[in-house]
Amino acid sequence: MTRCFSFSEAMNWYHRSTFVKLGLRSTITDLNDGTVMHCWVPDAPAATKPNLLLIHGLGSNALWQWGDVIAHFTPCFNVYVPDLVFFGESFTSRPERTESFQAQCVMRVMEAHSVEKFSLIGLSYGGFVGYSIAAQYRDAVERVVVCCSGICMEEKDIREGLFPLSDLEEAASILVPLKPDKLRKLVDYTFFRPPPVRLIPDCALIDFIDSMCRDYVEEKKELIRAIPKDRKLSDIPKITQPVLIIWGENDRIFPLELGHRLKRHLGNNACLAVIKNASHACNVEKPKEFVKVLKSFLMDRQLPPATTRLQIFGTCDLTQERDDKGRGP
Repeated sequence: MTRCFSFSEAMNWYHRSTFVKLGLRSTITDLNDGTVMHCWVPDAPAATKPNLLLIHGLGSNALWQWGDVIAHFTPCFNVYVPDLVFFGESFTSRPERTESFQAQCVMRVMEAHSVEKFSLIGLSYGGFVGYSIAAQYRDAVERVVVCCSGICMEEKDIREGLFPLSDLEEAASILVPLKPDKLRKLVDYTFFRPPPVRLIPDCALIDFIDSMCRDYVEEKKELIRAIPKDRKLSDIPKITQPVLIIWGENDRIFPLELGHRLKRHLGNNACLAVIKNASHACNVEKPKEFVKVLKSFLMDRQLPPATTRLQIFGTCDLTQERDDKGRGP
């Protein structure tokens, strides 16, 4: 039987073509420990450009999560876009499931491509990984952007009802959807004004699930379970790089309280930008505001003034730089 047209595969092709046109190439790095990492890297990195690492979250691969915004950054940065372990073409036979392990794998990819210093942006789960990279490799990371990532959550927050979904297994079944109804719930939770997924036929949603969610299902759920396990605010390191925290005002995956908590935890070297009328997928719902605040922080070394659609918390000095020995400010 001839296979029907796959919209998901067509989008994969489109995003891959976009990455290639922007001067990126697909690479595989064998870490020689049972781990293989896929990463999009510059075909010809320019010594005059700074380096930027883009780290995706759960739900899909790096292509889908960065495909719509990457063109804003390739003219000014050497951009590196890895697939985290168990996403895309990255995998491991090792038992580790922590964001610390993910961070070490990504850093080894950067080292394999001779990238010594870089800034990074982490979306949701990617923010956990990016924060861990900044904490473990302080001299390599210059600036950090954390987007809707509950880094300062504690295990007790689940028991005390901070999250709309207090059942971790139910949350995992939604974040790694295998049925159309779970995918619809995921969209409802991640968008302030969800697109009309209830009108999309099951076959179209199954096409996305088959393309993005069928591989390494249990391993991805183990990644989710590992996030809150024994997690305490007092154990979370305070990174010293300039940090921009971006949050959707109406986030239902990681409530805004966690953004304010991270700002308090980091103090004056962090600022919180809250995007109005947006939820967890604020990068998709409000792409103009999202890109604007990123460019201001990464390129202009400042933040745009607060507007009716963007609220800034914090007065940190975002112009601070490292000295020539790599020490933080």
